[in-house]
Amino acid sequence: MIAPHKVEIDQVLVRFGGVVALNAISAAFTAPIGGIIGPNGAGKTTLMNVISGFVTSKGGRVVVDGQDILTHPPHKRAHMGLRRSFQKEQIADDLTVFENVLVQLDHRLGSPAAKRAEAERMLEVVGLSDRADIPGALLSGFERRLTDVARCMVGNPKLIMFDEPAGGLSVEETHALGDLILGIHALTGAQTLVIDHDVELISRVCTETLVLDFGRRIAFGPTAQVLADPKVKAAYLGTEDIA
Repeated sequence: MIAPHKVEIDQVLVRFGGVVALNAISAAFTAPIGGIIGPNGAGKTTLMNVISGFVTSKGGRVVVDGQDILTHPPHKRAHMGLRRSFQKEQIADDLTVFENVLVQLDHRLGSPAAKRAEAERMLEVVGLSDRADIPGALLSGFERRLTDVARCMVGNPKLIMFDEPAGGLSVEETHALGDLILGIHALTGAQTLVIDHDVELISRVCTETLVLDFGRRIAFGPTAQVLADPKVKAAYLGTEDIA
């Protein structure tokens, strides 16, 4: 079995003006799939933006396999194996499905034939081989998401982050997406972090989960245990708080 990478978030602090968006957040993700949940405005996407380099922290570290990636610019993090999807899929409408995946390998070493073979293999994994020549503009929402997943899996990723990947998907599509996420580690060796409001998806695919509320960590640990925490139910599920 492939050993998972370790992602250690250590005292990450982010301020936007006078607002503390992330208040010294710490969590060590060691399982193949981890979740990050919380109500709107909790700081989930901000934390992902810090890890990927779109937001600069005022303090703290993010250590992947013993290396603080916050000391590197975003493009260097991508070269190190960091992959990121967004709430809105970053699919080029004027490129085919295959081209959207292949372009992610531009910076990688290897022959053109090897890169094409890898892109083809990932399209087969996500079930889009028969749509490889279709322009992005003609894809359904689910097909765009699947293309995005394939893009994240090529090029020997170490850490893949999905920001609300199930947004707008049907129950059946969400289940299929969950199957794909569950298979990422065995297929690529990458660790995966998932933000989503779908508690059923988080419960199904994530071994451990971090819960944020107003930029603070309110829980972290095994997902089932975290989701049963009264403070989590109060903040995220809207039940009465228990002091």
